[in-house]
Amino acid sequence: MTRETKRAIFILIFSEFLVCLGISLVIPVMPFLKTELHLSATDMGIMNALFALAQFVASPLIGRLSDKIGRKPVLTVGLLLYMVSEVLFALTNYLWVFDISRLIGGLSAAMVVPTAMALASDITTKRQRAKVIGWLSAAFSGGLILGPGIGGILAGISYKTPFWVAGALGLLSAIVLIALLPSDAENKRVVEEPEQAKTTAHPMSRAFWTLPIIILFTMILVSSFGLQGFESIYSIYVNEVFNFSLSNIALVLTLNGLISLFLQVALFDTMVSKWGERRVIRLCFFLAAICTIWITQAHTKLEVMVATLIIFSAFDLLRPAITTLLTKASESDQGLINGLNMSLTSIGNIVGPIMSGMLLDWNTHVPYLVVAVFLIVSYLMAFLLKQPGKQQSTVN
Repeated sequence: MTRETKRAIFILIFSEFLVCLGISLVIPVMPFLKTELHLSATDMGIMNALFALAQFVASPLIGRLSDKIGRKPVLTVGLLLYMVSEVLFALTNYLWVFDISRLIGGLSAAMVVPTAMALASDITTKRQRAKVIGWLSAAFSGGLILGPGIGGILAGISYKTPFWVAGALGLLSAIVLIALLPSDAENKRVVEEPEQAKTTAHPMSRAFWTLPIIILFTMILVSSFGLQGFESIYSIYVNEVFNFSLSNIALVLTLNGLISLFLQVALFDTMVSKWGERRVIRLCFFLAAICTIWITQAHTKLEVMVATLIIFSAFDLLRPAITTLLTKASESDQGLINGLNMSLTSIGNIVGPIMSGMLLDWNTHVPYLVVAVFLIVSYLMAFLLKQPGKQQSTVN
């Protein structure tokens, strides 16, 4: 790994950490914002849906754009748009401006997350890729761990302060990126097997869309309903069914963050190297499905906490494993590949919370049983996966 590659990876990790820190800074403020401005749950839900909708529409388009014009310009504009979205929240108390802010935020996410993953794929070899994507995932987790606590302290000054700080972090990330990230011309991929790079089909060609690739993207879509269906109502579910206090929930989420950091930094690369992405994906789906069913049958808080930590840890290994597998689907056009991944995931971000919320209103245990079904289907689909690099080696 060259010095330029190491520098680019460090800047990507640093920028992603700052953005995720900014995103999580505002989490403690949202319930207060709802009460202070007399917003309804529907208003808050629409804001979240607009964010996911912008991600869904923009991700593949932005991904294709980054393949054409380069990663650095797209990342820079995405970080600046993130700053704009947070500053808008800080400046106004009007719902329609909040909605515009969420649309801009979703567009920003579509520009930053898949493009960062695409750049990481561009500048690493297949052997290095799992480790680097694990580091990026750890930066994401680290920002989300530290943010809520810091955001709570900042909210003591004013409930708008976390938004200002989040905007400042977005601007700082953009400045660091502009000043220090090597240009796209310098960020040339170091490929170990150049002959394999020439044999992969273009993602927009019919040759690329083999049955295994279609199964892989379908699995991503199906599993997104399960992942978001579980995560979106977790706090409400454990509070209503098992009488979890805010401190109980905070303890679980903090422990999960620490465990995820360890797994993503210390173990993920080893697991992928030893077992391969497909076995890791199958194991994660299996553990998540079993433990989700366990929660619906649990009788103590300790059982729920243990099962939750296993589920969240499985999710936090599953996401980088799928991303790493996807990067091998085509040696070029990584922006489009990662954009399609985020677009499909965004469908789950829209539908999953609505589905689980409606089911929770009907019966408290039904939503997680439905989540378990999605996870089991995804687990079975994972057995049909093939290594993308191998499945396309015969394509001319």
